Amino acid sequence: MKRAVLAASLCLALLGGLARPAAAETVPFDKDLRRLAEILGALHYLRPLCGANEGQRWRIEMQALIDAEAPRGSRRSKMILSFNRGYQAFQQSYRSCTPPAEVAIRRYLREGAKISREVTARYAN
Repeated sequence: MKRAVLAASLCLALLGGLARPAAAETVPFDKDLRRLAEILGALHYLRPLCGANEGQRWRIEMQALIDAEAPRGSRRSKMILSFNRGYQAFQQSYRSCTPPAEVAIRRYLREGAKISREVTARYAN
């Protein structure tokens, strides 16, 4: 249950109204958002591998993050590349669910929730 609550709150906190930059502007939390995107990509690969029946949940969370931020140009590309990097890193390493994969899932759920809380607390309107 606790995992489900953390997972559910992972991106929802970010959707609460972060300031949007002008098209060419870089925002101070971009690095955090790219890390969050990478975590979402990793979870998109690892969770089903370890038996979670969540369908496209983590890809949908990524799309919600992109929709909420509405990044343009290279900012958008960097977020998408981060998601893909997270997915591909584990796809190359894991073909079945292992104890280290389960540890990675737990750590990523915690880290993603932490990033969401910190970015929201620091930058929300």
